[in-house]
Amino acid sequence: MILEMKVPSPGESIKEVEIATWLVKDGDYVEKDQAIAEVDSDKATLELPAEASGIITLKAEEGDAVAVGAVVCLIDTSAAKPSGGAPVAEVKAEAPKAEEKKVEAPKAAPVLEKTYATQAPSPAARKILDEKNIQPNDIVGTGKGGRITKDDAVNATPSMGTPTGGTRGSERTKLSMLRRKVAERLVAAKNETAMLTTFNEVNMTPINMIRNEYKDAFKAKHGGLGLGYMSFFTKAVTRALALFPDVNSMIDGDFKTSYDFCDISIAVSGPKGLMVPVVRNAELLTFRGVEAEIKRLAIKSRDGQITVDDMTGGTFTITNGGVFGSMLSTPIINPPQSGILGMHNIIERPIAVNGKVEIHPMMYVALSYDHRIIDGRESVGFLVAVKEALENPLELLMNGDAKKALEL
Repeated sequence: MILEMKVPSPGESIKEVEIATWLVKDGDYVEKDQAIAEVDSDKATLELPAEASGIITLKAEEGDAVAVGAVVCLIDTSAAKPSGGAPVAEVKAEAPKAEEKKVEAPKAAPVLEKTYATQAPSPAARKILDEKNIQPNDIVGTGKGGRITKDDAVNATPSMGTPTGGTRGSERTKLSMLRRKVAERLVAAKNETAMLTTFNEVNMTPINMIRNEYKDAFKAKHGGLGLGYMSFFTKAVTRALALFPDVNSMIDGDFKTSYDFCDISIAVSGPKGLMVPVVRNAELLTFRGVEAEIKRLAIKSRDGQITVDDMTGGTFTITNGGVFGSMLSTPIINPPQSGILGMHNIIERPIAVNGKVEIHPMMYVALSYDHRIIDGRESVGFLVAVKEALENPLELLMNGDAKKALEL
């Protein structure tokens, strides 16, 4: 029996996917539920499992765009499994030679068949070449017998160095569907929003003191879960969004949609690039709840198991470029959201405290926002509220009881 495998729908709004990588070869014997391909949608990379056991016949090439519901391969379920699990696909004897020939460097480059100087340059040409610090052998002579003329010397440009044994190759690869969609959304965000960025700085000493005091107990109590900065920032953001609800709104034509919940998108780096999974109803989560959810989503992103549903929605985004060493940046809004908060690296800097100079761990924070829907008062007030909460977390985020807030 021949089974037609069709592209399943990764999500309601997705009509097309792209074959990123075939994990099997044409003619291989595959087991049911074995991952046979990685497919890219405009939101995520997903694995395509075999629907049955048998010999597979591929019907699409890597890089092909395939409509949802289209046949991508056939599986002959009546075929017997080869002994030893060896693939059935035959490899032509000439294939290795063809591959070897493909990567072999050419022995001759016709484009380099030029006549270089075979005679000494004229005295006038020699003087010009000496002034330019150019060797006669580095240029092409157009005179009789390859002699370098004065015009050759005048037109010559200094060499930036002649490659000797180094590689000068290049590679042109097609962007994945996910990367193309990210690029499209970023350009749209720049072109279709009135995006501005406001900055502030945060003294991280109070948070560091709490983390240093309770992180070991937090980890022991909550099964190895770390007490990171993201829970503090997420709690500070949800508090500020309640104070400035315009930042938790979206523009839709002539209308504004506001939300009474905080679905916080957290930008994380995955093997396929930047992913932005969503922490749902973050305003209801405890510190432990935020840390556990971020860890769960980060692991799914790292393992390539993130789903479209995990990244759908979100009313506000937090991105942490500081983990890569970024000191300051202007993050780009994640449409259709109206705001994004950028965290950066923590550096000890001298600051004035009560009229005295002290050294403290400082972080720059940046809020990019859509000025069409968020005014300067709201944007600056929101960022100041975030700063206040981070610099006084015990009172503003923990109700004066760190142990209770951390569930210790």
